[in-house]
Amino acid sequence: MRRLSVLLPAFALFSVSVAGLSEVQESAQKKNMQSEFVFETAPFASAHASTIAETGEGLVSAWFGGTREGAGDVGIWLSRHVSGAWTSPFEVAAGTQPDGTRYPCWNPVLFEMPEKELTLFYKVGPSPQRWWGMVRASRDSGRTWTDARRLPEGILGPIKYKPVRLSDGSILSPSSTESTERPSAWRVHFELTIDAGRTWTVARPSVSADGSEINAIQPSILIHPGGRLQAIGRTRSGRVFQTWSDNGGRTWGPTALTTLPNPSSGTDAVTLRDGRHLIVYNHTAKGRSPLNVSLSRDGATWEAALVLESEPGEYSYPAVIQTSDGLVHISYTWKRQRIKHVVIDPKQLKSVPMPDGQWPPEIR
Repeated sequence: MRRLSVLLPAFALFSVSVAGLSEVQESAQKKNMQSEFVFETAPFASAHASTIAETGEGLVSAWFGGTREGAGDVGIWLSRHVSGAWTSPFEVAAGTQPDGTRYPCWNPVLFEMPEKELTLFYKVGPSPQRWWGMVRASRDSGRTWTDARRLPEGILGPIKYKPVRLSDGSILSPSSTESTERPSAWRVHFELTIDAGRTWTVARPSVSADGSEINAIQPSILIHPGGRLQAIGRTRSGRVFQTWSDNGGRTWGPTALTTLPNPSSGTDAVTLRDGRHLIVYNHTAKGRSPLNVSLSRDGATWEAALVLESEPGEYSYPAVIQTSDGLVHISYTWKRQRIKHVVIDPKQLKSVPMPDGQWPPEIR
């Protein structure tokens, strides 16, 4: 397999100051962002909710695909990046039950556990209110998989976005629930394992002083100096939420709203090796376009960095990682038809302040 750094075009134009970009320069800057579809054709009509992970043999991506979200034929599909190209998708998990009933699959999450075991977490069930967590594992970078097993009662696994490995070796999964009442109550929680997934404990954000709770789901975890953790994600309140932990995810403060807009759409984020935090999200009050990238030094003040998509349509549910060569890989839903993969060099990303919360016009 060719190294991804070889696949990238030169990033020379990224070094100019974004604040001073001309229209021509800004257009050239976007052209130096590598993008591709994970597949061009597939045996399913709809694809959504991708995940991406790095293994010793290269990238692996998965998503759920079928007739439409929630249909009984929706399974988890997977592709491996081999010799510079993505393999044809193959179905790696389905929701078929012992009695023959088939439920839809949802929200795969790929994560490499200790001893280089690639783990696929996913959900099975008739709806997000009544699904349960499942898991399979691979010791050969996603070519073959163990039998599927159900996670313990009360443990859903990472609900949409990747776990993080903490300095003490424990693994923390960001998760959430949606209740069966109408309207459904959205609640964030975290699942911690100190024994590579054999047992789990659950922690939830504390209640705010006034007793109010934000309807929030699908968190991502950022790691700050001193081991302080921040989780951010989706809400019904028009803005991205946050909650903080000072003790390795054992306890969490109340959820609160950030300055970033959120049209009740999934976000993902990662802490880069240089200490900056990067979030991929829809910077809009409604809809799922545009799809944007912002950067922060402290998790509180965010600056605009890049627009991944801006045309009409749905560009949503991003997943983001930083690979061993330092590059950032993003996968996301493209119009519910395909999964798109984008590679950027974070060293070349320049950002522009958003003091009023508005996306700066020079970043298009």
